[in-house]
Amino acid sequence: MRILMAGASGFLGTRLTDRLTTGGHQVTRLVRRPPRAADERQWNPSAAQLDPAVVAQADAVVNLAGAGVADKRWNDQYKQLIRSSRVDSTTTLAVTIAGLPESDRPKVLLNSSAVGWYGDTGDRTVEEDAPAGEGFLADVCRVWEAATRPAEDAGVRVVRLRIGLPLHRDGGMLKPQLLPMRLGISGKLGSGRQWWPWISMEDWLGASLFLLDSDEIAGPVNMVGPAPSTNAEFTRELARQLHRPAIMPIPGVALKVVLGGFSTEVLHSGRVLPGVLTRAGYSFRHPDLRSALAAALTE
Repeated sequence: MRILMAGASGFLGTRLTDRLTTGGHQVTRLVRRPPRAADERQWNPSAAQLDPAVVAQADAVVNLAGAGVADKRWNDQYKQLIRSSRVDSTTTLAVTIAGLPESDRPKVLLNSSAVGWYGDTGDRTVEEDAPAGEGFLADVCRVWEAATRPAEDAGVRVVRLRIGLPLHRDGGMLKPQLLPMRLGISGKLGSGRQWWPWISMEDWLGASLFLLDSDEIAGPVNMVGPAPSTNAEFTRELARQLHRPAIMPIPGVALKVVLGGFSTEVLHSGRVLPGVLTRAGYSFRHPDLRSALAAALTE
């Protein structure tokens, strides 16, 4: 397939690009700076600028663009960047796709979203049919997903990837926990009772390829493993695999000092299940936390 990707230089995008090209697919990367390689094309999503001819050459579009939610301490300015970087990129792609002649439109748009859609679900399990919750990330996800509507209305298959916590030692929520854990100065976050909807990197990649090829799947898809764990369970298993103690719980007030507004989201509970993937027959390579963490620490 000829795949056009936004966010190809990010934590997930670099790994998906490698997997796709290794599998024989051709990936063209959208960049905001002048192109430096033959597989790059420039765009400016904040100004809604994208050459329609670039999109017309693609069989599929994958949009993973967006400022990292855990990259900086949240303030009003960074929260606006989190929102605009997602909505602007999605709107630009969806509107450009819809404006093409039907014969030139890509067959599918895989657009990232997040399990933040559900807000704080406590101990209640949720699948893709659950409504949007409350809170900043839930509000962002609501407008983010709505921005795909022009492409959907034009008849393009749109898959909204509600991504959980991909596990890999080089990024995501796992990387910042490794050094404190190895130093023996880490533990559960807050009460530790909040559910964490993790997914192994191998399954995130595998599910993405599965969805590119699954013509019958559209709409929201929870990109999470089949067995979410509480933060306390996650912390104990990580400590066990690193052969370190996890005896210093981090109170919520300390998280607020370090993370600002993001601390509220960290303490939210998301007991999210991969209903669509499970019913479609996707086979998880790492269905349990122990194997997923083992892979994350070694691959």
